[in-house]
Amino acid sequence: MLSVEISVDYPGKEGVLSSAALEVFPNETVGLVGQSGSGKTTLAMAILRLLDQAGARARGRINLLDQDLTHMSERQLRTVRGRLVALIPQSPANALNPVLRIGTQFREAWRAHSSQPFSAQQTRVQQLFETVGLEASENFLKRFPNELSVGQAQRVLLVMALLHFPPLLIADEPTSALDVITQQEVLDLLVRTAKQQRMSTLFISHDLAAMARVCDRVAILHEGRIVESGPVSEVLRRPSHPFTKRLVAAILKGK
Repeated sequence: MLSVEISVDYPGKEGVLSSAALEVFPNETVGLVGQSGSGKTTLAMAILRLLDQAGARARGRINLLDQDLTHMSERQLRTVRGRLVALIPQSPANALNPVLRIGTQFREAWRAHSSQPFSAQQTRVQQLFETVGLEASENFLKRFPNELSVGQAQRVLLVMALLHFPPLLIADEPTSALDVITQQEVLDLLVRTAKQQRMSTLFISHDLAAMARVCDRVAILHEGRIVESGPVSEVLRRPSHPFTKRLVAAILKGK
């Protein structure tokens, strides 16, 4: 599904990522774990080829479904983002346009990748809303983002990400802005949705315990490099890298 090996430099800060390599296979959920500032979001943005706006320089390979994204034009990439790979960003408050109603944002997201009328997709949208525990009522779709709770906004972003049934979903710290109960609900929702839609998922977090719940494999990102990867159960039982050992020890200490 996805195979990457990426190095990224920012102006005045080199080696944010240094040959960071990982793979995601069909119908698999892979966790990417690392401390704040370790380069997790940078890796996600690099996969989507969205780092140019930040003045960053990315080099390496990004292969998605046997397509090399590194040599695609921006016009070609627009046919990939949202249709073949979708992103659930870390902050729902920043991801939704504050001046557009929720329904308008759904229509725009649909028109970006389809010539079919959005009105013909009402049944699909209704089903997706039901999947995430929301009601696609006229009243709800007329709301503005600031009229939603954080948990509702995160669910809206998940529905938007699933509109075109992309084979790969990147979830970047999707529970960091949520309370503990809502975190568990969203994690369960991600697992259930991935199975129902037969999607591959790259789940980015600093929380190794959350990874143990939702992921098949995990990759540990430390100081810009993937220092360890493997099945979650093996990494938790027999961590080999010193940084991974500290992560596992912190989990055990917290129990």
